[in-house]
Amino acid sequence: MGPLFESLIEIIRRTSSEIPDDVQRAILAALENEKQDTIAKNAMEIIERNIVLAKEKSQPLCQDTGSVLFYVDCPVGYDQMEFADVARAAVTEATKRGFLRQNSVDSLTGKNDGTNIGPGAPTFHFHQTRETNVTVRLVLKGGGCENVGAQYSLPDTKLNANRDLDGCRKVILDAVQQAQGKGCGPGILGVCIGGDRATGYELSKTQFLRNLDDKNDNAELAALETDIHTTANKLGIGPMGFGGNTTLLGVKIRAANRVPASYFVSVSYMCWAFRRHGAGLDEGGEITEWIY
Repeated sequence: MGPLFESLIEIIRRTSSEIPDDVQRAILAALENEKQDTIAKNAMEIIERNIVLAKEKSQPLCQDTGSVLFYVDCPVGYDQMEFADVARAAVTEATKRGFLRQNSVDSLTGKNDGTNIGPGAPTFHFHQTRETNVTVRLVLKGGGCENVGAQYSLPDTKLNANRDLDGCRKVILDAVQQAQGKGCGPGILGVCIGGDRATGYELSKTQFLRNLDDKNDNAELAALETDIHTTANKLGIGPMGFGGNTTLLGVKIRAANRVPASYFVSVSYMCWAFRRHGAGLDEGGEITEWIY
């Protein structure tokens, strides 16, 4: 089907089987931070071995290759419908090759046709830019970590959380506490403060496109990210809920405008198998650079 088809298959293969460098650095740092001869240390060692084997064998990091989420930055006039058609074909072929597991099912019948294609699968987010090239970022988000996402409406009297950043802090940490070992921790949080119920969750997931070691442009949110990351790692939940020093690998937060009647805090959770990669494409669809 041409260069774009092959480029998308390679993006899918790499995303499924290779942890991005920024996540790998965080995992190695977490491994060093766990005490010797503990279950937490052993869990992190298993995770690290899994990462090495998946890359060597070009096989999925996890049996749940998750929801397929494309984020595409493209110039004005770019044929988004053609891209989506080629991407669907690439997802089907990548599934045949074993880069993606057959885990997309019809919600009404439970039928799995083995293609990972159907209503809403894969999902596309297109954004127009004034650049001439196309940038494709792919996130494969597993169901286990998706299950422990949470959305709060402030004020929350149960948590004594008001409509301010301290209230946001309380509910975000509550989401971590409620997740415990579920969601295949250590995890990464993507958070949106504000928006409506739908856009809040959508924007929280865009935070997974950031590098783990970047710094938020907003000083208040940067401080909140650091505070929650540090505090969560003192909760004793640890890898897979086994206890230890590493409950989260990172926290990324953004804010969005809201209507006065609503104050939502949307928390998306990503498992340690943080499958996110991206590439720049030329006009013909060839990969010109890797983003992560």
